[in-house]
Amino acid sequence: MEVGLPQYFLSMLTLVFAIASIIAGIFTAYFGSGKSRIVGAILVIIGLLVGVIFLWGSGLLGFLGTPPGIIDFAGSIVNGIVAVIGAIIGALIALGIFLLAIMKA
Repeated sequence: MEVGLPQYFLSMLTLVFAIASIIAGIFTAYFGSGKSRIVGAILVIIGLLVGVIFLWGSGLLGFLGTPPGIIDFAGSIVNGIVAVIGAIIGALIALGIFLLAIMKA
């Protein structure tokens, strides 16, 4: 199956959303109090559910069956992650040059 832009977009969206939601939920549950701890737990659960959707779409949870075409991420995962890593490295290099220029001026 040919991978299109919607698959690239949705694969990275679900991956990053799941990771960010889990991390934010852990911090909220740990540092929060009262209702915010409940919100943190809900964020963790939502992150885990979206993570399962990501794993299913990437073909790692075969026992759930074949994912629908729009979330069939097979083939887009590696390309998307490489693109994200490249973007982060490029941004860090630009930030480093910016900071170096500011500190020298």
